[in-house]
Amino acid sequence: MNILAAVIRGIGAVNKLIGNVFAWLAPLMVIICFIVVVQRYVLGTTTLWMQDLYVWLNGAMFTAVAGFALFRDDHVRVDIFYRPANVRTKAIIDLIGVIFFLLPFCWIVTRYSWNYIARSWKLFEASSNVGGMPGLFILKSFILVFVALIALQGIAWALRSILVLKGQEGLLPKEYRYPAHQE
Repeated sequence: MNILAAVIRGIGAVNKLIGNVFAWLAPLMVIICFIVVVQRYVLGTTTLWMQDLYVWLNGAMFTAVAGFALFRDDHVRVDIFYRPANVRTKAIIDLIGVIFFLLPFCWIVTRYSWNYIARSWKLFEASSNVGGMPGLFILKSFILVFVALIALQGIAWALRSILVLKGQEGLLPKEYRYPAHQE
């Protein structure tokens, strides 16, 4: 059981690191967008690659931090039954959700995006805007980063559920414990 807790900690550490690093793209996007607006409306000019850049950074950030959001339990959830449930029921719901919904979703996204991404790499696809940014194939690869990070976090959630159902919740890192039952 200690191995499961170590795997949970490791996955959480990866998602925390990537989430904290990629979160810094948000202020960078704001600065680039501000520069683009000033260029366009004050200086009467535009730089197409900069317009691509803040949109692409947005895409990279949101796909890379999805696992971190799942780690923090920041994703949207229908809480009608989940919030008032006891810890054991939450663990069962999470285990079912990961096995029957999250992991199949990850497989479907991977399956249907693989050729799309491979084609982009084969062509070294760039922006469709003349003067736009090169390297669109790299941005498209973030779809697989997204899938890998949320699948890993889903596995961590499933392992957490197993520990809870086996009565070993005390082995869980603090940030993985379910909040106390609320009436």
